[in-house]
Amino acid sequence: MKAAVYYETGGPEVFRYEDVPDPTCHPRGIVIRVEAVSIEGGDVLSRAGGVLATTPHVVGYQAAGEIIEVGAEVTDRAVGQRVVTVSPFGSHAELRSVPSHSSWLIPDGLSTEEAACVPIPFGTADDCLFEFGRLQAGETVLIQAATSGVGLAGVQLAKRAGATVIGTSSSDEKLERLKEYGLDHPVNYRSGDVVREVMNLTDGRGCDLVVDSVGGEVLQGSLAVLGYRGRAITVGNVSRSDGRGVDVGGLSQGNRSLTGVYLGAELEPHRGPRAYDMIARDLADVATGELRAVIDRRFPLAEAQAAHEYIESRRAFGRVVLVP
Repeated sequence: MKAAVYYETGGPEVFRYEDVPDPTCHPRGIVIRVEAVSIEGGDVLSRAGGVLATTPHVVGYQAAGEIIEVGAEVTDRAVGQRVVTVSPFGSHAELRSVPSHSSWLIPDGLSTEEAACVPIPFGTADDCLFEFGRLQAGETVLIQAATSGVGLAGVQLAKRAGATVIGTSSSDEKLERLKEYGLDHPVNYRSGDVVREVMNLTDGRGCDLVVDSVGGEVLQGSLAVLGYRGRAITVGNVSRSDGRGVDVGGLSQGNRSLTGVYLGAELEPHRGPRAYDMIARDLADVATGELRAVIDRRFPLAEAQAAHEYIESRRAFGRVVLVP
């Protein structure tokens, strides 16, 4: 099969489009013919400086396609079904082998490309807002990097739940587009003091919940805008900060909290079906149009370098998809 691989981490230029051996099917796994790859923020970070689990390495968490082989011990999947898969690596390829429990059937009415964009962004946002963030109707939530995949999903989910939604981005144009997805108050972090603007928007009360996928100095600002008993969720670290500069000393003064969230830990089979079922519901809601998976651009798999370069330019609004 063909795959976008690299032999060392670094910038997008490390990608090579090469022939690699076809994956084998585990007795408790499936093999899919990949039809769409949603490039996740974690894919970019892994390519830039992650661990090479294989050499050459095929990066990528999330891909969707048609099942072409089913392991001998698998009873709930069949050849020909459309599924979306999540696994630590291996998405940037024509074929992919994953455990069957790491796949979701794609509902009727949902395109394979849209399905490829759902589990990680929507599952992560869902968990941040509700399972760990305990968001309630009438509360105010700040979503940092609101035009990212997790941000776009979070804006939609929070608005549907009856929250007031504040979102940050570096682009007035993208913030304006977010209003159709439920954004109430846009904040351009390049044109002013985010903390001051958020506190003004909340009449000095602060936010009930902040979802922060950026980290570093941005996370410090997220803590600063928490109201009484406010909850901050840190999920990812786009800033690539080591976190040592974040001061949590002020949290106790207002009975505030900071929680780290990683969806992958919730999807471990021994933790039960809660997170798996949550993602299945998100897929169903995207299929009916209640939620929207936003695709910004599509690139051929052979142009993985250009796709990663486009993501790092911060011009994307929504997901960037690779098509084998």
